Amino acid sequence: MKAAIFRGAGKIAVEERPEPTIQEPTDAIVRIVRACVCGSDLWYYRGITPHPEGSIGHEFIGVVEEVGAEVRTIKPGDFVIAPFAISDGTCPHCRAGFHTSCLRGGFFGQGVEGVAGQAERTRVPQADGTLVTVPGTHFSDEVLASLLTLSDVMGTGYHAAVSAGVKPGDTVAVIGDGAVGLCGVLSAHLLGASRIIILSRHPRRQELAREFGATDIVRERGEAAVEAILKLTDGVGADAALECVGTNEANQTAFACVRPGAIVGRVGVPHEVEIPAETTFYRNVGLRGGPAPVRAYLPTLLEAVLSGKINPGRVFDFTTDLDHVAEAYAAMHERRAIKSLLIVDRL
Repeated sequence: MKAAIFRGAGKIAVEERPEPTIQEPTDAIVRIVRACVCGSDLWYYRGITPHPEGSIGHEFIGVVEEVGAEVRTIKPGDFVIAPFAISDGTCPHCRAGFHTSCLRGGFFGQGVEGVAGQAERTRVPQADGTLVTVPGTHFSDEVLASLLTLSDVMGTGYHAAVSAGVKPGDTVAVIGDGAVGLCGVLSAHLLGASRIIILSRHPRRQELAREFGATDIVRERGEAAVEAILKLTDGVGADAALECVGTNEANQTAFACVRPGAIVGRVGVPHEVEIPAETTFYRNVGLRGGPAPVRAYLPTLLEAVLSGKINPGRVFDFTTDLDHVAEAYAAMHERRAIKSLLIVDRL
């Protein structure tokens, strides 16, 4: 089979790899239909975060081809969404809703042979706890794109909003206009926020943010952005902030732009971030978030997509196939694309 292989910073190759096989009785083999490139993959591509050479990619949807002897809820022929984290669904952390910390879990795309999302097929450990079956068999390309976002990016934006405690009537600041930030806007809107302020300098991203529910665009950065948000909120600050970048500047902006008592929902993978202890302490500003437990949110978000309430697949503005995965990475790296989609096979 063909698979995307990470060969070092700036190097993504398509190579032939052995077909994955059942190794544990809790495994499943999935034929991948759609996959994509994640913003976190770019940290590896840019050489900022280390990644072992080998399989890469953690966002995919597909069709189950084979299951292990102990798999009970998933069967061959099922159309499934795979959250980016592997989880058994039964350990104490999974039962508490934090599947990304599963005691028997892990993550796709970490260099393990045959356990990655940018490939024609993959092995899914802990299939019962990880995979979610999608009812139905006939979906448009548009719906398939939205279903693909539920493997990570939409669930991550939603996690930021949930972690920040967004509720009806809130004013929410979204730091970051990438696919996660845009899904954060959509999530804040879904949770009832009445005013959504996003930091963005990119016209296409601003347009999509408004379509997703953003009411205000702030083009400034750093202290100037904080001043702009405070001005928009009559000096009070936002009721919640969604930090969807991971840089120190993005975090400092999020902490500074919210009112006393607010919570920052953080989902950007932190890189050299300093938490301002004194200023957050004296203003009672909280911090929650981390790797999104997408599996916990999937039932809610799946219903929202299938009912037509949300269409997060619109974050994909570059489409290619697996053979051209290197171009999919380059398009995002060069900010020619918000998010790249890979058509791997038909449903």
